[in-house]
Amino acid sequence: MLSPFSQLLPISSFKLGFTTFSPSVEPNIISVPLADSPIGIHKITHSLTHEVVCPPPPLDPSSYDPQIAWEAKYPKGSCSPKTEIPGGLGFYFGGPKEIVSLLDAGAKEAVFGYRVMFEKGWEWVKGGKLPGMYGGIGDAAYRCSGGRQNNRCKCFDVRLMWRRDGKGEIYAYLPMNETNTKSLLAVPPNSKINPDYGISVGNGAWTFGPGIWTTIAQRVKLNDIGKADGELQLWINGVCVIHAKGLIFREDEASHIKGMHFQTFFGGHESDWASPKDQRAWFSDVSGAVIR
Repeated sequence: MLSPFSQLLPISSFKLGFTTFSPSVEPNIISVPLADSPIGIHKITHSLTHEVVCPPPPLDPSSYDPQIAWEAKYPKGSCSPKTEIPGGLGFYFGGPKEIVSLLDAGAKEAVFGYRVMFEKGWEWVKGGKLPGMYGGIGDAAYRCSGGRQNNRCKCFDVRLMWRRDGKGEIYAYLPMNETNTKSLLAVPPNSKINPDYGISVGNGAWTFGPGIWTTIAQRVKLNDIGKADGELQLWINGVCVIHAKGLIFREDEASHIKGMHFQTFFGGHESDWASPKDQRAWFSDVSGAVIR
């Protein structure tokens, strides 16, 4: 079983990485605080907050439990950030400037990780969004979600979702083509195209539990231009639960991995997705690495 830190970056080698996990003793890992500027946070959803707090103890305490975390608040009735009662949190980041420089220079493969804990007594309802990696060409990389159809060949967004009873999945927006659709729909145990054009990938490949820390790590390998050799991989607590191959993340060399679309909310946009009560979740130990 991988160590707690290795679960955040479950790869054998990489060029350079960063982490807010403390302490880090890896020679090619930059240690940074859980704060906006050192991680390069930008495009914040200003109707939402991400205060740094001391999270409550989990149901299964250990010496590796995060001591500080971003707190996401989901008020009763809250849904997506565009609805009357917003909830969750939302922003983008690529990591410290050394990591961003490598990504901007055309890094072909990267992994990002974090930990999440839903409060005890959490009610899942129909589902909600969780952070995942994103990329694309310049500003077209942003907001590659929410049913977007324009410039879909210029961006990708692979946030996660929880569904009913805590079932997890990747909620993928990739360039729209038959190759991607076929590869993503082949991922077990259950994958499908949604009405708003995102593809649910691997629904039920793992299950979240309230009151415990879950470690998530996600890897994107960009395809060579003109080839369908991209990969999307996900680990939960150090165990690989999804590995999709034969993907096309980009059609242009200018399309790069950008980092994390760090967003969470209940929804969907309709009221039947909304949180039934005031709820909270915590996010910590943000990490990332450029593999090559």
